[in-house]
Amino acid sequence: MSLRLFSLCLLPFLLGVFSHDLSEAQTGSVLSAAKSLVWGPGLDTNIVLPARFFFIQAVESSGKNLTVSPGEKTFEVKIMSLVEPFTRIWIQVLDRRDGSFLVRYRMYATYSDLQIHITLKSKHVAKSPYILKGPVYHEGCHCPQPSGSLWEAHMNCPQSFAQIERDLSLYMNVDPDRIAEEIPERFGQRQSLCHYTIKDNKVYVKTLGEHVGFRIFMDAILLSLSRKVQLPDMEFFVNLGDWPLEKRKPTEKIHPIFSWCGSNNTRDIVMPTYDLTESVLETMGRVSLDMMSVQANTGPPWPEKNATAFWRGRDSRQERLELVKLSRANPDFIDAAFTNFFFFKHDESLYGPLVKHVSFFDFFKYKYQINIDGTVAAYRLPYLLAGDSVVFKQDSGYYEHFYNDLRPWEHYIPVRADLGDLLEKIQWARDHDEEAKKIAISGQQFARNNLMGDTIFCYYYKLFKEYAKLQVTEPKVRNGMEIVEQPADDLFPCSCHRMREKDEL
Repeated sequence: MSLRLFSLCLLPFLLGVFSHDLSEAQTGSVLSAAKSLVWGPGLDTNIVLPARFFFIQAVESSGKNLTVSPGEKTFEVKIMSLVEPFTRIWIQVLDRRDGSFLVRYRMYATYSDLQIHITLKSKHVAKSPYILKGPVYHEGCHCPQPSGSLWEAHMNCPQSFAQIERDLSLYMNVDPDRIAEEIPERFGQRQSLCHYTIKDNKVYVKTLGEHVGFRIFMDAILLSLSRKVQLPDMEFFVNLGDWPLEKRKPTEKIHPIFSWCGSNNTRDIVMPTYDLTESVLETMGRVSLDMMSVQANTGPPWPEKNATAFWRGRDSRQERLELVKLSRANPDFIDAAFTNFFFFKHDESLYGPLVKHVSFFDFFKYKYQINIDGTVAAYRLPYLLAGDSVVFKQDSGYYEHFYNDLRPWEHYIPVRADLGDLLEKIQWARDHDEEAKKIAISGQQFARNNLMGDTIFCYYYKLFKEYAKLQVTEPKVRNGMEIVEQPADDLFPCSCHRMREKDEL
């Protein structure tokens, strides 16, 4: 073997082992354990999440925040109980490649006390070790905080969400007796709905319609919330289909329908999508794509990304066919192809052949991501924003719960609904690379600040609390409803020591 070939074979190993030292040589500074920063909800005993998380910001000895990765093995995190020698806690330290790290851990049992040790070259970082005075409850523990406002304070929930205020402003009041009779008559035969009642923090449901499989997502978030906080008594209907339902004008007798997607032509009350909801509940569980994992898989640095607009998906909208056609005519600008045909199978010969599925994390090998509607809003937008590519978002009449907080040219690059200016916008991004990069980083920061699991729980709770205030008759457990049982936790049961606390706020 030649010396050159030997060196090339050895290089990846050397880069892996000495990435920290190389980074120090490149930055011209040494990281400081004492000056590095640690913060986040995973350091608070009172915050219970399916996967708890906190952040580490690497800081140089000069006091300057590092903005490049110092190496994924830079920080070591250990979590242990002071009284339990064997803890069932899964820890992941995710390198966000911008000088910061996201540490997530999933507890499979409740512990009396926890110590979180964060070290850099055997030196404690910031105020490590962090002591979480017990009991520290795991996700499966049924121990609701009696005071909703105290729970919100612990969670650092926003004071309000503009979308909730906008949706509920259409209703002077809600009469549970009236909607229990009228909504099934109006929608029950043609649509798939769930009729829920929350009573004494227990969940009851009756399904209407044929296709009700997506009920599992709503059941799961309601049960998870009710384990954490006392929910208000309420009665409501959830639309399990893709399209929002309430098409009446506000001046007519509209019905409150909860949906995962809204539109400019409907009046549904919008919740976080079932996809985003599941990713929060199953983080470090059965899902591989969630708002945390994306942050550690954003592909190569910006200058090394492919300056092509990328898209993969199925044929669920005419504009997607046009996008593939546009890609074939302009392969230097757009790489778009179908991975599945369902809606336009008769056109497969025109827009095929199908290509293999691409790992979502591989999307971020490209600087430009195209977000285009499917049957309704494309539910991948939160994850696209969380990467560090710039999103080209199609103008759309559909929206998710956070769309109205996004600002064009700040968080994404807007594209006409018919895609008529897509090539022009891609050319603009190529000609204004630094500005496009700033938009990508701004979109990423929006996702980090607004679409993580703690904020999603806050959104659901705020929505239910404000909706419950509108009720003018008592919510009831109706005929035909069944209780939604909490999942059994026989292997690692917990004892709830929470005392009823006065509402101090």
